[in-house]
Amino acid sequence: MQELSQTDQLLGEASAYLRDSWGEVIPDSCMICGSGWGPLADDLPDTQSLPYDQIPGLSATTVAGHNGQLHLCRIGDGHTLIFQGRRHLYEGDGWGPIRFPILLAHKLGVRNLLLTNAAGGIRSSFEVGDMMVLSDHLNFMGGNPLIGPLANQEMPRFPDQTEVYDPALRNLLVQSGQENDARIHEGVYVALSGPAFETPAEIRAFGSLGADAVGMSTVPEATLGHALGLRVCGLSCISNKAAGISTEKLKHEDVEEAAKIALPKMKATVLSFLNKLAG
Repeated sequence: MQELSQTDQLLGEASAYLRDSWGEVIPDSCMICGSGWGPLADDLPDTQSLPYDQIPGLSATTVAGHNGQLHLCRIGDGHTLIFQGRRHLYEGDGWGPIRFPILLAHKLGVRNLLLTNAAGGIRSSFEVGDMMVLSDHLNFMGGNPLIGPLANQEMPRFPDQTEVYDPALRNLLVQSGQENDARIHEGVYVALSGPAFETPAEIRAFGSLGADAVGMSTVPEATLGHALGLRVCGLSCISNKAAGISTEKLKHEDVEEAAKIALPKMKATVLSFLNKLAG
């Protein structure tokens, strides 16, 4: 229980720090920016920002393209919390840095959680720059963020996983993409721990299991957020075709470059979605 009490203490300190910095604001929604999604936060309206390493419990990001800034944006009649960058299991610091942003968002009163990522396309019809709304996931990360003491005493010990990704939010995301002329789909995301990209044999296996896209994040936050009672949705940018489907060797720099090209429609889709939530 020592770890739990330390986490509770840090959550209290972090929420107090944010109240002192931003006032008594309760954000309705929260977005976590995955690889390539960070620049979206730079253009959102009425933004207040703080670096992660100034906030108790948060730690600086270590991966290129993850800026490590927490933003509070006013959109419509509501406020949205934007985590500009995430921590990953492959960084070697365990589940704690991955769980903490979700626990903090929950403590601040967030109800809606949008998780974004860059993913490799497995479905043959996917093109680089497409977006995929997560309908379900496969967890091949080799662990689960819910292992250990309950992160919150209101959580069930054995959360149901039948519908992790909220159908109403999924519909709003699809509608928002279509309104902005984006190629947007729904599909199943498979998460691995990384940091190595997948082999062609692994991609063939995941395709046979029903996966449409592959990445190294999102599933832990979705699992925890859903267990906490948040309405969860996920959105992938298809930044490359997966190994064996692509004729090119995979590099993180190419993932970032593909996201830059797709960024205008990514921004338009998310802003439309957040406005719909606020409305």
